[in-house]
Amino acid sequence: NLRKPISQSSMADWASKNLNMHTQGIFRRRISISNMLSWNGGSIKKPMLITSNRTIKKEACEMFKLVQSYMGDRQTRMDRNHVALVIVTKCWSMQGLRDELYIQLIRQTTDNLCYRSLAWGWELMAISLAFFSPSPKFQSYLEGYIYRHLDSDEKIVQHIKELVDLKNKKITKSRKKRKQNTEDEGLPISTYAKYCYRKLQKVAVTGGKKGLRKPTVEEITHARNAILTPSLFGSSLEEIMLRQQDMYPGNKLPWVQTQLSQQVLALGGEQTEGIFRIPGDIDEVNALKLQVDQWKIPNSLSDPNIPASLLKLWYRELEEPVIPQQFYKECISNYENPNAAVAVVQLLPELNRLVLCYLIHFLQIFAQPSNVGRTKMDVNNLAMVMAPNCLRCQSDDPRVIFENTRKEMSFLRMLIVHLDTSFIKGLV
Repeated sequence: NLRKPISQSSMADWASKNLNMHTQGIFRRRISISNMLSWNGGSIKKPMLITSNRTIKKEACEMFKLVQSYMGDRQTRMDRNHVALVIVTKCWSMQGLRDELYIQLIRQTTDNLCYRSLAWGWELMAISLAFFSPSPKFQSYLEGYIYRHLDSDEKIVQHIKELVDLKNKKITKSRKKRKQNTEDEGLPISTYAKYCYRKLQKVAVTGGKKGLRKPTVEEITHARNAILTPSLFGSSLEEIMLRQQDMYPGNKLPWVQTQLSQQVLALGGEQTEGIFRIPGDIDEVNALKLQVDQWKIPNSLSDPNIPASLLKLWYRELEEPVIPQQFYKECISNYENPNAAVAVVQLLPELNRLVLCYLIHFLQIFAQPSNVGRTKMDVNNLAMVMAPNCLRCQSDDPRVIFENTRKEMSFLRMLIVHLDTSFIKGLV
């Protein structure tokens, strides 16, 4: 369900307090907010947002040129992939540039007469959201802007036509220009907006790309492709099964779930101390994630913590948790009752039930006493690390979250100990 974003008046109020108002002409007259937030074909001499950081002030003006280059509004010798890489790397490395990038993209995708440029601006926003989130204070503003474009394709095309008509008084030129600027040179803007809206809400929670390695061209390409081809991470179980239909039509379970689980076991994960508790190297996990999203499992893996960490991430990032939200109350109400806990599993939709049973069967392998002696991960520890990936508390109250965390762990422990998953053996 989409949250109701902040109102137009609230957005205008935010802009009036945070925009670094530009001036023009020999009398240095201040530019209006509407002009500050409308497409600009020239360069800027100071940042869009108020800042006292000298580095940010300098980088912001250079970044504006890069944004124009990516959108095709400024000539450059670099290809668009590398332009995006430079932009994303700057913002990923300098947190103070992130809001500046998003406000620049808002400006360059407002009253833009060229549809192709407009589409590329939205594409760059989608790519950026794969790597970093805006600051909490700017998130509501960006969310409101994206929200207004979720179902606006006809309005956008009409608006471009009206702007072109105003700009070109001669009918013949107007017609020529209109065709040039409104022909379909990209995806519908609503496609980008819907993707950005979902991505923004996720990245605000997960925090974007982690690790020490800087973004790569491969990650840029992957982020762009994800707009049209949803990733195996962050999608719904139904979407994932639909995507694998052509490659693995007979599979009853998500390929990514079974493959990563088998990799953990193949690398001796059930004999590895701290498995699921000790994280794998984050850069190696990111690299494996890229491979898995291309339906590949490399042969070079040696550390079971790498696929184990990615497997946890896959469960955690599912659009809807393995145990859907409508069953949450029932789970935490029956955290001490084995029979009731098992009964909840039988109520789940068939796909969710199979995915959960596969996970529990997998964890039951690690819960065997012979393995616990090596891993130091008994049933309580396994429940502790896996419960947050299966159940999601919706409350914002720290006391409720704390209390429910204990119940979530206890519920998952009940399933590991009492759920019969023998039917799952051999199922893929």
